[in-house]
Amino acid sequence: MTQSTDENVIWLTQDAYDRLKAELDHLTGTVRAELAKRIGEARDEGDLRENGGYHAAKEEQGKVEAQIRKLQDMLRRARVGATPPDDGIVEPGMKVTIRFQGDDDTETFVLGSRELLSLDSSVDLEVYSPESPLGRAISGKRKGDQATYSAPNGRNVTVEIVDAVPFG
Repeated sequence: MTQSTDENVIWLTQDAYDRLKAELDHLTGTVRAELAKRIGEARDEGDLRENGGYHAAKEEQGKVEAQIRKLQDMLRRARVGATPPDDGIVEPGMKVTIRFQGDDDTETFVLGSRELLSLDSSVDLEVYSPESPLGRAISGKRKGDQATYSAPNGRNVTVEIVDAVPFG
């Protein structure tokens, strides 16, 4: 078994992990069985070249299998942690608000994994990996602290932590 590097890790709360696992179990159990039944019934109808039901079921099966592979990969790479404490320290699972040096506007995002947000489509926030340059720079900082990181263009960027609260 290969060990995940930190850059491949998906940070999830136990609740998020459990929901992804339940979705995977549903897809690999009930949904796969229903699709196999539909494909078998459509195959029994005869000529497969002009069998719309068969082709629709096979297309849906392909999408379900792709989702299963995606979930299996995510769960394999998941690092599960408890919801972080509300202590104002920036860590995975926190909703963080920062201000870029020289700018009055703030930006709020979740430090963690996109999968956290995919479980709740009502949340409209960006997600930054704890392993990104910004994520590494702000991890462990508190409200009022500043952090500097190297942007992809090579410039050093300084941000101030305005707030850090548990996401969710």
